[in-house]
Amino acid sequence: MRLATWNVNSVRSRVDRAVAFLGRSGVDVLALQETKCKDEQFPREAFEALGYRVATFGFSQWNGVAIVSRVGLDDVERGFPTQPTFGDDDPALEARAIGATCGGVRVWSLYVPHGRTVGHPHYAYKLRFLDRLREQARGWISPAGGDPTAQVALVGDWNVAPRDTDVWDLAVFADQTHITPPERDAFAAFEGAGYTEVTRVHVPQDRRYTYWDYQRLRFPRNEGMRIDFAYVSPAVAARTTAVSIERDERKGTAPSDHVPVVLELAD
Repeated sequence: MRLATWNVNSVRSRVDRAVAFLGRSGVDVLALQETKCKDEQFPREAFEALGYRVATFGFSQWNGVAIVSRVGLDDVERGFPTQPTFGDDDPALEARAIGATCGGVRVWSLYVPHGRTVGHPHYAYKLRFLDRLREQARGWISPAGGDPTAQVALVGDWNVAPRDTDVWDLAVFADQTHITPPERDAFAAFEGAGYTEVTRVHVPQDRRYTYWDYQRLRFPRNEGMRIDFAYVSPAVAARTTAVSIERDERKGTAPSDHVPVVLELAD
């Protein structure tokens, strides 16, 4: 099975690119982030025409996640248990997590909060989101109440650059989000919960970015960030034979600022 994650940065603007990518890549399951549309606005017909089923979670032009699959799409869950809201002033659950079972793998498409600035309430929200997700994920595979053999994949835009070489210039990010110790610690804690970040295992090289800002010729200069990852349970880690970062998807007309990351899972 081929499982991919892609922050598409508006699925309605890039549906043709997404469909073309599926057509040539052989991806069976695609987790999307920043779909930026209501559920009823999602261009599901374009994916269904290729034989994919579609599950969406979106309220507006902000955030939004989805999963498209041609190997099953069962037990869809919009938001994970205990997922936090931004705060008392915004009590609605944001569209940042959707789960479904696809080909026997419980896939979660995740769009982790950005954080905005260090010290901002959104930064605390980001850390709270990661903390609660980790505890949920731990329970899914824990011998105490979970299933240690469960196949779980937490994929998406994590909005964390875990290593210094995951940003093109540390000085540019001084005192900003994505690289602070609390964020990096929250990201690393998923390993302690029993998960393996397999993209680093299979693509260990430095400066293999997944995101480049649209401004200042960041992509031609390879001034990017690595913030799209896949934390998987031991059962999925054992099946993962390769990972690719599809850098060429940042080229051409009207690309997303992120590129797909593709996992190859053995049968």
